[in-house]
Parts: sequence; structure tokens; C-alpha cells
Amino acid sequence: MEFREIFERVCARADEAAQAQSALARATTEVKNAALLAVADALDSHAADIAKANAADMLEAKESGMDAGKLDRLKFDEARVKAAAGGVRHVASLPDPVGEVVRGYTLPNGMRLTQTRVPIGVIGMIYEARPNVTVDVASLCLKSGNAAMLRGGHAAERTNAATLAVIGQALQSRRFDSTLVQSVDDFGRDGATAMMEARGHIDLLVPRGGKGLIQAVVTNSKVPVIETGAGNVHIYMDCSGDANKAIPIILNAKTQRVGVCNAAEKLLVHKDVAGEFLPQVAAALFEAGVEIHADERAYALIEQSAHAQEAKLVHATPEDWDTEYLALTIGVKVVDSLDEAIDHINAHSTGHTESIITEDYSAIEEFTGRIDSAVVMVNASTRFTDGGVFGFGAELGISTQKMHARGPMGLSEMTTTKWIGYGTGQVRA
Repeated sequence: MEFREIFERVCARADEAAQAQSALARATTEVKNAALLAVADALDSHAADIAKANAADMLEAKESGMDAGKLDRLKFDEARVKAAAGGVRHVASLPDPVGEVVRGYTLPNGMRLTQTRVPIGVIGMIYEARPNVTVDVASLCLKSGNAAMLRGGHAAERTNAATLAVIGQALQSRRFDSTLVQSVDDFGRDGATAMMEARGHIDLLVPRGGKGLIQAVVTNSKVPVIETGAGNVHIYMDCSGDANKAIPIILNAKTQRVGVCNAAEKLLVHKDVAGEFLPQVAAALFEAGVEIHADERAYALIEQSAHAQEAKLVHATPEDWDTEYLALTIGVKVVDSLDEAIDHINAHSTGHTESIITEDYSAIEEFTGRIDSAVVMVNASTRFTDGGVFGFGAELGISTQKMHARGPMGLSEMTTTKWIGYGTGQVRA
């Protein structure tokens, strides 16, 4: 099929979605919640079917050599499907942002103005090997009154098809059009390209995946884009940091799930505590199977430890400081001061999440005030940067740009606003 035909078909689907969205936008909160609960029940009922499709995707991905981090993201077994259904129910329980008055006032001439939240329209999502995103985006779009156009990638194609079939049937059972949530996976990569060019048909495009995917969409899209970020995430161990807090935090942030954007990728350690702390944390990381890419000072301190003899310790290269590993690998650097740590992070971070471990209030104020990232943690794991953890039920993604949406994007971030002026015959002089 020629690209022109694919483009026309993708635009036609987006237009169908827009027509269905106009009805959804007028639906009451109660009606939308009933549809969401129907989707959740359907996911629970068909969890085994979706898991079976996912098993086929997983097998093919393993045979093609997909790494462990991506395989973890791709996995959508019965337990994860049911957890996703629980997320849909939570979204149904959240306040509806549509119709919320952001601000309002009366002009001197008596005209009353209100700025009110409204749906964006048709939201396109391009992602890869993340079938849970299919459910998250569908539920958030439905609650916020938007339609969803999805390109979920070849690796999860069977899983996404099975999931969307279940969602579509549930929507039809509540008298909504199944075109509210649809895929362009059948067009392959050309489907994603067509979405990027479908300005006037798709209102907003959100890429979610690796750095290459995100930059390709940001660079080539004619549709407005919210950039979700790769996560070159840092933890800084300050000179006043408590090692008893730090080591569990670092292990959790690095090893709980290695293939996610909020996993820690870099550890900076203040020189005053590096001699004692680095051998301790390195031993814990080595035991967890983590490879350490260390700068010269960190390498020398870790190499002296007996734990380093049989572990993976390598010299860091300049490229390490800008790399999102998404693997059991971490870059470690010794810094002379809090200022150096902040400067290094702001120079190399992707603007996602950073954490400081310290008992010094002034250091907390300095770090949180000067770090230029969407989320800053204090004495806590970076893994908490998540829409579900933040109480959003699910997330569209984690925005690393400085537009209206920054950090985890939930229901409010999936709305825009309109101004309504209530007059009684006023005219402008």
C-alpha cells in the first residue's frame, strides 16, 4: 500500500474518532464512569485471552533478542491485566476535570468571564513494547472526554489488538462508538508517520518510549507534541546523607524495575563521604547484579573493596554521563560539592527525576530550588515518579518539557480550556 493511501486512511480513522469524541465530550461524568467500569470488568473477564496474546508477543521478542528491560515492559500477563483493570476503576473514581472552572471574574461592564476545562479532542499516542499504556491511555482519554489514536509498535501488536478488542466491545455495550479508542498498528511504521503528518485530524501527539522514538516524533511531527522523556535519572549522596537510608533508596531506584524511565541511572557522591560510602553501596549493587561505570576517583575507591574483584567494575567514558541504560548498569561519579552535583545534573539530565539524600535542610532547599527537572525527590526513591503513585490512577506519560504539562500527566493535563463570556447586551466602545 502506498504511503498516500495509508495517510488518507489514518486521517479517516482520526476523523471517525473525532466524530465519536464529540458525543463523548457531552457525556455526563456518571455515563463516562459507567463506561470505564464496563471496560474494567471486561479486562478482568478476558485477562486470560489478553495474556495468551501477550505470551506470543513475548516469545517472539525473546527469540529476536529483546533485552531484559524491554521484555519486562512488554510483559502483560493475567496479573498485570487485572492490575490495569484496577487502574481503570481508580480513574473512574477520580474527579472529572471536564467542566471545572479554572478561574472566573466579572468585568466592570458586567460581563462575566469563566475559563473552563474542556477535552483536547483526538489524542495520538506512539509508544513501543508497553501494552499497559494501551489501557492507561484509553481510560484517561475516556474520563477526560478525548478519543485515542494508538500506535503501539510491532513487539506488542498481538497484545494491543486483543486489548483493544476487549475495550471496544465494552464501549459498545455502553452505547459508545468503539472508534473512540483505535489503533493504526496494521499500517506498521507508516501508520506512525501518517499520525505525525495528520495535522488538523489529530489534535495532540504524545510519544512514549526510548530517546530515539521520542526525538523522531518531536523532530518530524506536524501535529503538536508533548515530549515525554527518556530518563537519565540521578541520585546525589550529600556529605550529610544517611547511608542507612541511601543504600535501600539507591537499590530500589536502580533494580526494582530496570526498564522504566524513573529508574536511577547515575549516582553522584560527595567526596567527604565517598571513601566510606562507595565501597558499601558498590557491594550492595554488585550483589544485585549491577555493573558500575565509575569515574577515576570512584573507580579507585571501589577497586580497593574485596567485593570488586569478582564484580563488574569498568571505567566510565564521557558518553556514560548522557546515557539512559535501561539495564542493570549505573554510572558513579565523585563530586567535590553540592554545586558541582547540581551543575553536573543540569548539564546531563533529561529533565525527568532527580533525588538528593541529605540531612541538611539548606542542601535540600538549594537542590530542590536549582535542579531543572520535572520531579525532585528528597530522601526517596526516584521510582515514585509515576502517575499511579501520584494519585492519577494512570498516566499518559511523564512530560519533561516546560509546557502546561510537566511531570506525570493525568486527567487535568489531558484537557485544555475555553473562555466563556456571559453578557447582557454589552458592546465594546
